Amino acid sequence: MANIITIKKGLDIPLKGKINGNVIVDDATTLFAISPEDFPGYTWKAAVKAGDSVKCGTPLLYAKECESLKLTSPVSGTVEEIHRGERRKIEYVSVRKEGSNTQIEIDKNASVLDKIMQSGLFAMMRQRPFDIVPSHDIKPRDIFVTAFDSAPLAGELISAENAKYLESGLKALASLTSGKVYLGVKAGSGISSDIAVVTEFAGPHPAGNVGTQIAAIKPVNKGETVWTLNAATACRIGELVTEGTIDYTCNVALTGPSVKEPHVVKTVIGAKLSTLLNGQLSTDEGKVRVISGNVLTGEKVSEKEGYLHYPYTQITAIPEGDHADEFMGWASLNPKKFSVSHAFPAFLRGLKKPFDFDARIKGGHRAMIMSGEYDKVFPMDIYPEYLIKSILAKNIERMEERGIYEVAPEDFALPEFVDTSKLELQKIVREGLDYLRKELN
Repeated sequence: MANIITIKKGLDIPLKGKINGNVIVDDATTLFAISPEDFPGYTWKAAVKAGDSVKCGTPLLYAKECESLKLTSPVSGTVEEIHRGERRKIEYVSVRKEGSNTQIEIDKNASVLDKIMQSGLFAMMRQRPFDIVPSHDIKPRDIFVTAFDSAPLAGELISAENAKYLESGLKALASLTSGKVYLGVKAGSGISSDIAVVTEFAGPHPAGNVGTQIAAIKPVNKGETVWTLNAATACRIGELVTEGTIDYTCNVALTGPSVKEPHVVKTVIGAKLSTLLNGQLSTDEGKVRVISGNVLTGEKVSEKEGYLHYPYTQITAIPEGDHADEFMGWASLNPKKFSVSHAFPAFLRGLKKPFDFDARIKGGHRAMIMSGEYDKVFPMDIYPEYLIKSILAKNIERMEERGIYEVAPEDFALPEFVDTSKLELQKIVREGLDYLRKELN
Protein backbone atom coordinates (compact mmCIF):
# COMPACT_ATOMS: atom_id res chain seq x y z
CA MET A 1 0.00 0.00 0.00
CA ALA A 2 1.33 3.41 -0.99
CA ASN A 3 2.28 5.91 1.67
CA ILE A 4 -0.14 8.87 1.84
CA ILE A 5 1.12 12.40 2.56
CA THR A 6 -1.34 15.23 3.12
CA ILE A 7 -0.21 18.73 2.16
CA LYS A 8 -1.82 21.27 4.49
CA LYS A 9 -0.18 24.51 3.36
CA GLY A 10 -1.26 25.62 -0.07
CA LEU A 11 -4.11 27.13 -2.05
CA ASP A 12 -6.48 25.98 -4.77
CA ILE A 13 -7.31 29.08 -6.78
CA PRO A 14 -11.02 28.93 -7.79
CA LEU A 15 -10.59 30.11 -11.38
CA LYS A 16 -13.45 29.87 -13.85
CA GLY A 17 -13.03 27.87 -17.05
CA LYS A 18 -12.67 24.29 -15.83
CA ILE A 19 -12.97 21.42 -18.29
CA ASN A 20 -16.26 19.55 -18.12
CA GLY A 21 -16.38 16.04 -19.54
CA ASN A 22 -13.79 13.88 -21.30
CA VAL A 23 -14.15 15.12 -24.88
CA ILE A 24 -10.80 15.21 -26.71
CA VAL A 25 -10.60 17.17 -29.98
CA ASP A 26 -7.95 16.42 -32.59
CA ASP A 27 -5.88 19.40 -33.67
CA ALA A 28 -5.16 20.29 -37.30
CA THR A 29 -2.06 22.40 -36.65
CA THR A 30 0.72 22.08 -39.23
CA LEU A 31 3.28 24.49 -37.74
CA PHE A 32 5.31 23.65 -34.64
CA ALA A 33 8.22 25.27 -32.83
CA ILE A 34 10.79 24.50 -30.16
CA SER A 35 12.04 27.35 -27.96
CA PRO A 36 15.46 27.01 -26.28
CA GLU A 37 14.26 29.38 -23.54
CA ASP A 38 12.21 26.48 -22.17
CA PHE A 39 15.35 24.44 -21.52
CA PRO A 40 17.60 26.38 -19.10
CA GLY A 41 21.19 25.66 -18.21
CA TYR A 42 22.75 25.53 -21.65
CA THR A 43 23.56 27.71 -24.65
CA TRP A 44 21.68 26.30 -27.64
CA LYS A 45 23.02 26.41 -31.21
CA ALA A 46 21.10 25.75 -34.44
CA ALA A 47 21.72 22.34 -36.02
CA VAL A 48 19.62 23.10 -39.12
CA LYS A 49 18.85 26.02 -41.41
CA ALA A 50 15.62 27.31 -42.95
CA GLY A 51 14.44 25.07 -45.79
CA ASP A 52 16.03 21.87 -44.48
CA SER A 53 13.96 18.70 -44.55
CA VAL A 54 13.69 17.00 -41.18
CA LYS A 55 12.17 13.88 -39.70
CA CYS A 56 10.49 13.51 -36.34
CA GLY A 57 13.43 13.32 -33.93
CA THR A 58 15.91 15.18 -36.12
CA PRO A 59 18.05 17.53 -33.96
CA LEU A 60 17.04 21.19 -34.41
CA LEU A 61 19.36 22.58 -31.76
CA TYR A 62 22.28 21.26 -29.73
CA ALA A 63 23.90 22.42 -26.52
CA LYS A 64 27.17 24.31 -26.99
CA GLU A 65 28.53 22.78 -23.78
CA CYS A 66 27.48 19.22 -24.71
CA GLU A 67 26.84 18.46 -28.39
CA SER A 68 25.19 15.13 -27.59
CA LEU A 69 22.39 17.02 -25.81
CA LYS A 70 19.78 17.93 -28.42
CA LEU A 71 16.37 19.50 -28.92
CA THR A 72 14.62 17.59 -31.67
CA SER A 73 11.84 18.15 -34.19
CA PRO A 74 8.40 16.98 -33.00
CA VAL A 75 7.22 16.33 -36.58
CA SER A 76 8.61 15.57 -40.03
CA GLY A 77 8.58 18.31 -42.65
CA THR A 78 10.53 21.44 -43.51
CA VAL A 79 12.26 23.94 -41.24
CA GLU A 80 10.17 27.10 -41.62
CA GLU A 81 12.24 29.63 -39.67
CA ILE A 82 15.02 30.10 -37.17
CA HIS A 83 13.68 33.13 -35.36
CA ARG A 84 16.29 35.29 -33.65
CA GLY A 85 15.94 38.13 -31.18
CA GLU A 86 18.45 40.58 -29.73
CA ARG A 87 22.12 39.73 -30.31
CA ARG A 88 20.90 37.04 -32.73
CA LYS A 89 19.75 34.90 -29.83
CA ILE A 90 17.58 32.03 -31.06
CA GLU A 91 14.02 32.44 -29.80
CA TYR A 92 12.55 29.43 -31.56
CA VAL A 93 12.95 27.05 -34.50
CA SER A 94 9.71 26.30 -36.35
CA VAL A 95 8.92 23.28 -38.52
CA ARG A 96 6.02 22.91 -40.96
CA LYS A 97 4.58 19.41 -41.00
CA GLU A 98 4.39 17.82 -44.43
CA GLY A 99 3.13 14.41 -45.49
CA SER A 100 3.15 11.38 -43.22
CA ASN A 101 5.12 11.58 -39.99
CA THR A 102 8.39 9.71 -40.47
CA GLN A 103 10.86 9.23 -37.65
CA ILE A 104 14.60 8.94 -37.33
CA GLU A 105 15.95 5.52 -36.44
CA ILE A 106 17.14 5.07 -32.88
CA ASP A 107 20.07 2.69 -32.42
CA LYS A 108 18.51 -0.44 -30.91
CA ASN A 109 21.83 -1.49 -29.40
CA ALA A 110 22.44 1.84 -27.68
CA SER A 111 22.21 2.19 -23.91
CA VAL A 112 19.05 3.56 -22.32
CA LEU A 113 20.78 6.89 -21.65
CA ASP A 114 22.00 7.17 -25.25
CA LYS A 115 18.51 6.43 -26.59
CA ILE A 116 17.00 9.14 -24.41
CA MET A 117 19.72 11.58 -25.48
CA GLN A 118 19.22 10.77 -29.21
CA SER A 119 15.46 11.22 -28.99
CA GLY A 120 15.62 14.64 -27.31
CA LEU A 121 13.59 13.42 -24.32
CA PHE A 122 16.53 14.00 -21.99
CA ALA A 123 15.97 17.75 -22.27
CA MET A 124 12.46 17.28 -20.85
CA MET A 125 13.91 16.33 -17.47
CA ARG A 126 15.17 18.74 -14.84
CA GLN A 127 17.94 18.66 -12.27
CA ARG A 128 17.92 19.93 -8.71
CA PRO A 129 19.79 21.94 -7.62
CA PHE A 130 19.45 24.84 -10.10
CA ASP A 131 16.31 23.60 -11.94
CA ILE A 132 18.10 23.10 -15.25
CA VAL A 133 18.31 20.40 -17.90
CA PRO A 134 20.42 17.68 -16.23
CA SER A 135 24.06 16.97 -16.92
CA HIS A 136 24.12 13.44 -18.34
CA ASP A 137 27.54 12.66 -16.88
CA ILE A 138 26.37 13.17 -13.27
CA LYS A 139 24.52 10.19 -11.83
CA PRO A 140 21.55 11.39 -9.76
CA ARG A 141 21.00 10.38 -6.16
CA ASP A 142 17.32 9.66 -6.97
CA ILE A 143 14.79 10.38 -9.70
CA PHE A 144 11.37 11.89 -8.90
CA VAL A 145 8.37 11.54 -11.21
CA THR A 146 5.09 13.39 -10.63
CA ALA A 147 1.96 11.84 -12.11
CA PHE A 148 -0.47 14.70 -11.55
CA ASP A 149 -0.71 18.46 -11.87
CA SER A 150 -2.49 20.38 -9.12
CA ALA A 151 -2.16 23.83 -10.74
CA PRO A 152 -5.33 25.85 -11.47
CA LEU A 153 -7.50 24.18 -14.14
CA ALA A 154 -4.76 21.66 -15.01
CA GLY A 155 -5.69 18.55 -17.00
CA GLU A 156 -4.43 14.99 -16.71
CA LEU A 157 -0.73 14.40 -17.31
CA ILE A 158 -1.10 10.90 -18.75
CA SER A 159 -3.82 9.42 -20.93
CA ALA A 160 -5.11 5.85 -21.02
CA GLU A 161 -3.34 5.17 -24.33
CA ASN A 162 0.16 6.05 -23.10
CA ALA A 163 -0.23 4.94 -19.47
CA LYS A 164 0.69 1.42 -20.56
CA TYR A 165 4.27 2.63 -21.11
CA LEU A 166 4.66 4.18 -17.65
CA GLU A 167 6.11 1.09 -15.98
CA SER A 168 8.61 0.60 -18.83
CA GLY A 169 9.63 4.24 -18.49
CA LEU A 170 10.12 3.90 -14.74
CA LYS A 171 12.25 0.80 -15.31
CA ALA A 172 14.43 2.70 -17.80
CA LEU A 173 14.81 5.58 -15.34
CA ALA A 174 15.77 3.16 -12.56
CA SER A 175 18.78 2.10 -14.63
CA LEU A 176 20.06 5.70 -14.63
CA THR A 177 20.37 6.11 -10.87
CA SER A 178 22.08 4.26 -8.05
CA GLY A 179 19.23 5.34 -5.79
CA LYS A 180 15.47 5.00 -6.17
CA VAL A 181 12.76 6.21 -8.52
CA TYR A 182 9.92 7.92 -6.64
CA LEU A 183 6.49 8.26 -8.22
CA GLY A 184 4.15 10.90 -6.75
CA VAL A 185 0.48 10.23 -7.52
CA LYS A 186 -2.80 11.85 -6.56
CA ALA A 187 -4.50 10.22 -3.57
CA GLY A 188 -7.08 7.73 -4.79
CA SER A 189 -5.72 7.55 -8.36
CA GLY A 190 -5.04 3.82 -8.10
CA ILE A 191 -1.68 4.13 -9.91
CA SER A 192 0.83 1.53 -8.72
CA SER A 193 4.30 0.36 -9.69
CA ASP A 194 6.62 -2.58 -9.07
CA ILE A 195 9.64 -0.45 -9.97
CA ALA A 196 9.13 2.92 -8.29
CA VAL A 197 8.35 3.89 -4.72
CA VAL A 198 4.79 5.18 -4.99
CA THR A 199 3.63 7.97 -2.68
CA GLU A 200 0.10 9.38 -2.72
CA PHE A 201 -0.39 13.10 -2.13
CA ALA A 202 -3.56 14.80 -0.91
CA GLY A 203 -4.27 18.45 -0.26
CA PRO A 204 -4.27 21.73 -2.17
CA HIS A 205 -1.84 23.00 -4.76
CA PRO A 206 1.21 22.72 -4.80
CA ALA A 207 0.70 19.03 -3.88
CA GLY A 208 1.39 18.12 -7.52
CA ASN A 209 4.65 20.08 -7.75
CA VAL A 210 7.65 17.80 -7.81
CA GLY A 211 9.49 20.17 -5.45
CA THR A 212 6.79 19.71 -2.82
CA GLN A 213 7.00 15.94 -3.26
CA ILE A 214 10.80 15.90 -2.94
CA ALA A 215 10.63 17.98 0.25
CA ALA A 216 8.10 15.58 1.76
CA ILE A 217 9.91 12.38 0.74
CA LYS A 218 13.67 13.02 0.69
CA PRO A 219 14.94 16.63 0.50
CA VAL A 220 17.99 17.63 -1.54
CA ASN A 221 21.09 18.53 0.44
CA LYS A 222 24.19 20.40 -0.65
CA GLY A 223 26.34 18.23 -2.91
CA GLU A 224 23.44 16.00 -3.98
CA THR A 225 21.75 15.88 -7.38
CA VAL A 226 18.31 14.56 -8.25
CA TRP A 227 16.45 14.44 -11.55
CA THR A 228 12.78 15.30 -11.95
CA LEU A 229 10.20 14.82 -14.71
CA ASN A 230 6.48 14.41 -15.19
CA ALA A 231 4.72 11.14 -15.93
CA ALA A 232 4.04 12.13 -19.56
CA THR A 233 7.78 12.23 -20.23
CA ALA A 234 8.25 8.93 -18.38
CA CYS A 235 5.62 7.36 -20.68
CA ARG A 236 7.45 8.69 -23.75
CA ILE A 237 10.68 7.16 -22.46
CA GLY A 238 8.85 3.88 -21.90
CA GLU A 239 7.56 3.82 -25.47
CA LEU A 240 11.03 4.70 -26.75
CA VAL A 241 12.77 1.78 -25.02
CA THR A 242 9.90 -0.65 -25.68
CA GLU A 243 8.83 0.16 -29.24
CA GLY A 244 11.78 2.18 -30.49
CA THR A 245 9.45 5.05 -31.46
CA ILE A 246 9.24 8.65 -30.31
CA ASP A 247 5.79 9.98 -29.42
CA TYR A 248 5.58 13.76 -29.27
CA THR A 249 1.79 13.93 -29.10
CA CYS A 250 0.24 15.52 -26.03
CA ASN A 251 -3.19 16.26 -24.61
CA VAL A 252 -3.48 19.98 -23.90
CA ALA A 253 -6.15 21.42 -21.61
CA LEU A 254 -7.65 24.56 -23.16
CA THR A 255 -8.97 26.39 -20.08
CA GLY A 256 -9.82 29.71 -18.49
CA PRO A 257 -12.70 32.18 -18.14
CA SER A 258 -12.08 33.60 -21.64
CA VAL A 259 -12.45 30.21 -23.35
CA LYS A 260 -15.93 29.63 -24.75
CA GLU A 261 -15.93 25.85 -24.29
CA PRO A 262 -13.02 24.52 -22.21
CA HIS A 263 -11.87 21.15 -23.52
CA VAL A 264 -8.86 18.95 -24.24
CA VAL A 265 -7.00 19.09 -27.54
CA LYS A 266 -4.81 16.27 -28.82
CA THR A 267 -1.88 17.85 -30.59
CA VAL A 268 1.93 17.72 -30.82
CA ILE A 269 4.37 19.55 -28.56
CA GLY A 270 5.23 23.04 -29.77
CA ALA A 271 1.98 23.53 -31.72
CA LYS A 272 1.14 27.00 -33.02
CA LEU A 273 -1.67 28.48 -30.95
CA SER A 274 -3.60 30.25 -33.71
CA THR A 275 -5.09 26.93 -34.86
CA LEU A 276 -5.68 25.63 -31.35
CA LEU A 277 -7.47 28.83 -30.33
CA ASN A 278 -9.36 29.44 -33.55
CA GLY A 279 -12.87 30.60 -32.57
CA GLN A 280 -12.38 29.54 -28.94
CA LEU A 281 -11.72 32.90 -27.27
CA SER A 282 -14.45 35.12 -25.84
CA THR A 283 -13.80 38.86 -26.17
CA ASP A 284 -16.93 39.96 -24.33
CA GLU A 285 -14.82 41.39 -21.49
CA GLY A 286 -12.19 43.17 -23.57
CA LYS A 287 -8.74 41.99 -24.51
CA VAL A 288 -7.66 38.44 -23.66
CA ARG A 289 -4.32 37.30 -22.26
CA VAL A 290 -3.26 33.92 -23.60
CA ILE A 291 -0.92 31.93 -21.36
CA SER A 292 1.02 28.85 -22.43
CA GLY A 293 0.73 26.92 -19.17
CA ASN A 294 -1.23 27.74 -16.03
CA VAL A 295 -1.90 31.20 -14.57
CA LEU A 296 0.79 30.82 -11.91
CA THR A 297 3.84 29.65 -13.88
CA GLY A 298 2.85 29.94 -17.53
CA GLU A 299 4.24 32.31 -20.15
CA LYS A 300 2.28 35.08 -21.84
CA VAL A 301 2.15 34.41 -25.59
CA SER A 302 0.61 35.94 -28.69
CA GLU A 303 -2.72 34.51 -29.77
CA LYS A 304 -1.69 34.65 -33.44
CA GLU A 305 2.09 34.17 -33.36
CA GLY A 306 2.65 32.19 -30.14
CA TYR A 307 3.52 28.53 -29.72
CA LEU A 308 2.86 25.94 -27.06
CA HIS A 309 5.74 26.03 -24.57
CA TYR A 310 7.21 23.30 -22.38
CA PRO A 311 5.80 21.40 -20.47
CA TYR A 312 3.08 21.32 -23.18
CA THR A 313 0.07 20.42 -21.04
CA GLN A 314 -2.16 23.50 -20.77
CA ILE A 315 -3.28 26.78 -22.32
CA THR A 316 -5.13 29.34 -20.18
CA ALA A 317 -7.01 32.41 -21.40
CA ILE A 318 -8.08 35.18 -19.00
CA PRO A 319 -9.28 38.77 -19.47
CA GLU A 320 -6.56 41.42 -19.44
CA GLY A 321 -8.72 43.56 -17.18
CA ASP A 322 -8.39 46.68 -19.34
CA HIS A 323 -12.19 46.90 -19.41
CA ALA A 324 -12.49 47.17 -15.63
CA ASP A 325 -13.93 50.35 -14.21
CA GLU A 326 -14.37 49.76 -10.48
CA PHE A 327 -15.10 52.35 -7.83
CA MET A 328 -11.94 52.77 -5.71
CA GLY A 329 -9.98 50.63 -8.19
CA TRP A 330 -8.11 47.67 -6.70
CA ALA A 331 -9.34 48.68 -3.22
CA SER A 332 -12.97 48.16 -4.23
CA LEU A 333 -15.06 46.15 -1.76
CA ASN A 334 -16.66 44.19 -4.58
CA PRO A 335 -17.91 40.87 -3.06
CA LYS A 336 -16.88 39.08 -6.27
CA LYS A 337 -13.21 39.91 -5.70
CA PHE A 338 -11.11 37.00 -4.42
CA SER A 339 -9.05 37.58 -1.28
CA VAL A 340 -6.80 35.11 0.53
CA SER A 341 -6.40 37.32 3.60
CA HIS A 342 -10.13 38.10 4.01
CA ALA A 343 -9.37 41.77 3.29
CA PHE A 344 -12.45 41.83 1.05
CA PRO A 345 -15.91 40.45 1.84
CA ALA A 346 -15.69 37.67 -0.75
CA PHE A 347 -14.87 35.10 1.94
CA LEU A 348 -18.47 35.43 3.15
CA ARG A 349 -19.71 33.71 -0.01
CA GLY A 350 -17.04 31.00 0.24
CA LEU A 351 -13.66 30.86 -1.48
CA LYS A 352 -14.28 27.60 -3.33
CA LYS A 353 -16.81 29.03 -5.75
CA PRO A 354 -15.30 30.16 -9.11
CA PHE A 355 -14.21 33.80 -9.21
CA ASP A 356 -13.69 36.28 -12.05
CA PHE A 357 -9.93 36.70 -12.26
CA ASP A 358 -8.10 38.87 -14.76
CA ALA A 359 -4.48 39.80 -15.45
CA ARG A 360 -4.36 42.96 -13.34
CA ILE A 361 -1.85 43.14 -10.47
CA LYS A 362 -4.40 44.96 -8.28
CA GLY A 363 -1.96 46.84 -6.11
CA GLY A 364 1.38 48.59 -6.24
CA HIS A 365 4.98 47.44 -5.90
CA ARG A 366 6.49 48.10 -2.50
CA ALA A 367 9.23 46.90 -0.18
CA MET A 368 8.96 43.35 1.15
CA ILE A 369 6.62 43.08 4.11
CA MET A 370 7.79 40.43 6.59
CA SER A 371 4.28 39.26 7.40
CA GLY A 372 4.62 35.49 7.15
CA GLU A 373 2.05 35.36 4.35
CA TYR A 374 4.33 33.22 2.14
CA ASP A 375 4.45 30.50 4.83
CA LYS A 376 0.69 29.96 4.64
CA VAL A 377 0.92 28.62 1.07
CA PHE A 378 4.49 27.28 1.08
CA PRO A 379 4.60 23.66 2.33
CA MET A 380 8.38 23.13 2.20
CA ASP A 381 10.49 23.24 5.37
CA ILE A 382 12.07 26.54 4.37
CA TYR A 383 11.63 30.15 5.45
CA PRO A 384 10.76 31.61 2.02
CA GLU A 385 10.93 35.30 2.96
CA TYR A 386 14.45 34.95 4.37
CA LEU A 387 15.58 32.94 1.35
CA ILE A 388 14.28 35.66 -1.00
CA LYS A 389 16.12 38.33 0.99
CA SER A 390 19.39 36.37 0.82
CA ILE A 391 18.97 35.96 -2.96
CA LEU A 392 18.41 39.70 -3.39
CA ALA A 393 21.53 40.34 -1.30
CA LYS A 394 23.47 37.74 -3.36
CA ASN A 395 24.71 36.22 -0.11
CA ILE A 396 25.69 32.70 -1.18
CA GLU A 397 26.31 31.42 2.34
CA ARG A 398 22.86 32.53 3.49
CA MET A 399 21.25 31.17 0.32
CA GLU A 400 22.74 27.75 1.02
CA GLU A 401 21.69 27.82 4.66
CA ARG A 402 18.11 28.72 3.74
CA GLY A 403 17.51 25.96 1.20
CA ILE A 404 18.39 27.32 -2.25
CA TYR A 405 19.40 23.85 -3.44
CA GLU A 406 15.90 22.47 -2.85
CA VAL A 407 13.82 25.01 -4.73
CA ALA A 408 12.79 25.95 -8.26
CA PRO A 409 10.93 29.07 -9.44
CA GLU A 410 7.59 27.22 -9.61
CA ASP A 411 7.76 26.56 -5.87
CA PHE A 412 7.34 30.31 -5.31
CA ALA A 413 4.37 30.75 -7.65
CA LEU A 414 1.77 30.72 -4.86
CA PRO A 415 3.77 33.04 -2.57
CA GLU A 416 4.01 35.40 -5.53
CA PHE A 417 0.24 35.23 -5.98
CA VAL A 418 -0.53 36.13 -2.34
CA ASP A 419 2.32 38.65 -1.97
CA THR A 420 1.01 42.08 -1.01
CA SER A 421 4.35 43.57 -2.09
CA LYS A 422 3.81 42.35 -5.68
CA LEU A 423 7.39 41.06 -5.97
CA GLU A 424 8.30 38.87 -8.94
CA LEU A 425 9.41 36.00 -6.74
CA GLN A 426 9.79 33.42 -9.52
CA LYS A 427 12.06 35.75 -11.46
CA ILE A 428 14.10 36.46 -8.32
CA VAL A 429 14.56 32.74 -7.62
CA ARG A 430 15.50 32.03 -11.25
CA GLU A 431 18.14 34.78 -11.17
CA GLY A 432 19.38 33.51 -7.80
CA LEU A 433 19.82 29.97 -9.06
CA ASP A 434 21.65 31.17 -12.17
CA TYR A 435 23.91 33.41 -10.10
CA LEU A 436 24.74 30.62 -7.65
CA ARG A 437 25.53 28.15 -10.44
CA LYS A 438 27.76 30.68 -12.17
CA GLU A 439 29.67 31.47 -8.98
CA LEU A 440 30.14 27.83 -7.99
CA ASN A 441 31.37 26.86 -11.44
